[in-house]
Amino acid sequence: MCTPCCISQLACCCGSAACSCCCNCCPKIKQSTGTRVMYALYFLLVTIICVIMMSPTVEQELKDHIPFYSELCEKMNAGENCKTLVGYSAVYKVCFGMACFFFIFAVFTLGVNNSTGWRAAVHNGFWLLKFILLVACCAGGFFVPNEETFLEVWRYVGAACACIFLLIQLMLLVEFAHRWNTNWSSGVTYNRLWYAALALVTLVLFSFAVGAVIFMGLYYTHPEACLLNKIFLGINGSLCLIVSLLAISPCIQKLQPTSGLLQPGVISVYVMYLTFSAFSSKPKEMVERDGVNTTVCVFPFNSGTESDKKIVTALGTVILFGCVLYSCLTSTTRRSSAALRVYRNSEPETERARCCFCFGDDTDDYDEKTGSGQNVLYDEREKTIYSYSYFHFVFFLGSLYVMMTVTNWFHYDDHKIEKLLEGSWSVFWLKMGSCWVCLILYLGTLIAPMMCPKRFEA
Repeated sequence: MCTPCCISQLACCCGSAACSCCCNCCPKIKQSTGTRVMYALYFLLVTIICVIMMSPTVEQELKDHIPFYSELCEKMNAGENCKTLVGYSAVYKVCFGMACFFFIFAVFTLGVNNSTGWRAAVHNGFWLLKFILLVACCAGGFFVPNEETFLEVWRYVGAACACIFLLIQLMLLVEFAHRWNTNWSSGVTYNRLWYAALALVTLVLFSFAVGAVIFMGLYYTHPEACLLNKIFLGINGSLCLIVSLLAISPCIQKLQPTSGLLQPGVISVYVMYLTFSAFSSKPKEMVERDGVNTTVCVFPFNSGTESDKKIVTALGTVILFGCVLYSCLTSTTRRSSAALRVYRNSEPETERARCCFCFGDDTDDYDEKTGSGQNVLYDEREKTIYSYSYFHFVFFLGSLYVMMTVTNWFHYDDHKIEKLLEGSWSVFWLKMGSCWVCLILYLGTLIAPMMCPKRFEA
C-alpha cells in the first residue's frame, strides 16, 4: 500500500496529478480545494520567514545556538551576522519575490476556462518545480540593483496594492454578513429553530459591540486628553446605530425582505474591533499628574510582563494572517467573485440552511478517483470553479499586504515583529479609514437596490 501512495505523491510533486494525503482514512478532497490549499501553504511558509526576519529574538537565538554563525554568514555573503537577511529591507525583497511568483502565474493562467489544458495542469500540479521557482524568485530579490531606489519605489507600490487587498477584504466581510443572514433565514420556513439561532447570534453580536463601546469609553478616553478617541468612538458608534436602524426600515425591507439585524451586527462588531485596534495603534499620550508624566488611554494589559505581551502579539499575528488567508481563498469562489462585482443573479439562488454555510459546495458535479491513498474529487472536468488568474492576483495583493503589515507600513525604521500591535499614526489612520469604508460598503448594499432595482431584483 505504501508504494502506490509514494508514487502518487511523486506524481503530485513532479507531474500534473492532484495532491492528496497518503492515508485513505482522510476525508475526500476536491481537486480545486487541494490546489488552493497548496498555494496557501506556500504563502504561509514565506509569511513565516518574513516574521522571522523581523524578529530580533529569533536572530539572537540563531546567533547563540548555531555553531560558527558569523563564519557561516560570511561564506553566504550575507554580511556581518547575516544583517542582509534580517530587517525590513529583507522582508521587502522576499515579498517582492513571492509577489513576482504569483504575478507570473496570474499572467500565465489568463483565459483558462477548464482543467484539461496544459496551463491548467501546471496550475494544479508540478508542486516541487513551483516550489523551486518560488525559492528562486525570493532569492532573486536580494540581487536587485539600486537597492535604495528599489526599496523606495516598492514601498509605495506595496502600499497601493495592500489598500486594494484591504478593500477586497472589507467587501468580503459585507458579502459574508449577507450570505450568513440569507442562508439561515432560508431555514426558518421549515424549522423555527433557525429563527431562534438568528435571534441568539444577533443578540450576542450586538452585546459584543455595545460592550466594546463601553470598554473603549472607560479605558481609551480621558477627561484631559485623547480627543480623537472621543470623537471617533462617538462617530463610529453612531454610524453603527444608523445602519442598524436603516437595515430594518420599511423602505429597505420592501426591497430586501431578508435584510435584518444580523448583518449590521456583524458589521458593528468588526467596526468596533477596527476601532479598538486603531486606538491601540495610536502613539501613546501623556498627562501630567502631580508633576509626573503618566501614560493615558492605553489598554490596561500594557502594564503586564514582557512574556504576556509576546503572547498577545503572537495571537494577534495568527489572527491577522488567518484573515489574510481566508480573504485570499474565499474571494476567488464563484459566489464571492459575483459579490465583489456587486451583481446578483436574476433567478433566486437555492439555499440550504446549514451551520457551516461558508464552506458550501460550489458545484456537485465531479468524478472521483479512488486508490490506496486519499480519494480526490475532480470537480473541474467541464469548467473551472474559480478564476485561476484572479486567484493568483489576489495572492499577489495579499503578498504586498503582508509585506506592509509586517514592516509596520511607513514606520519601518527599527521596527520589530514583537511590536506588531504597537502602532503609529499611519496604522491608526489606515484602520480608522477601514472602519468608514466598511460602513460605506454595507450602506451601499442597502441602498443600491433602491437606485438600480432591475439589477438587484431576485
